[in-house]
Amino acid sequence: MRAIRVASAVLLGVTALSLTAPAAHAAPAGDTTSFGFSVVPSTVAPGGEVTLRVDGCHSRTTVSSAVFDTVTIPKGQSSAKATVDWDARHGAVYEVSFQCGNESGQTDLTIASGRPSHHPSRGSHAGTGGTVAGLDPGEIGLGAALVAGTLGVAWRWSRRRAEDGSHT
Repeated sequence: MRAIRVASAVLLGVTALSLTAPAAHAAPAGDTTSFGFSVVPSTVAPGGEVTLRVDGCHSRTTVSSAVFDTVTIPKGQSSAKATVDWDARHGAVYEVSFQCGNESGQTDLTIASGRPSHHPSRGSHAGTGGTVAGLDPGEIGLGAALVAGTLGVAWRWSRRRAEDGSHT
């Protein structure tokens, strides 16, 4: 019986964690290509740098967006860098197009929301949040509350069942 209680608590915890994870961004059904592509990071501050990656393209790749200058990834290479325009709108989502031969694919680039910075970055700044920058504190708090609540309920159920079983 103890194994069933533990398995139930673990299953409930895993379910709660999976529900708090960000949803995967799937490409539309008609947007499948024979080559892979990505923008890393997918959320960046204005003036920030992104890496444009392509995999499986056997010719030159042209990458374009309204938020940075057109970039060419030469044949035989898999990545290039681009600098996002300083006047990119905070919180906006821009389409990034990858053109490999006769095929093209698109992905999104999100501009981090927050206070605009009017001067270029001079390296790392302590306290700027690292990978948390641009995330909504309310969403983070709600996710933490959901995880804590689920773990509390799982613990309570396992304790209640243990107490019920000890009286027989």
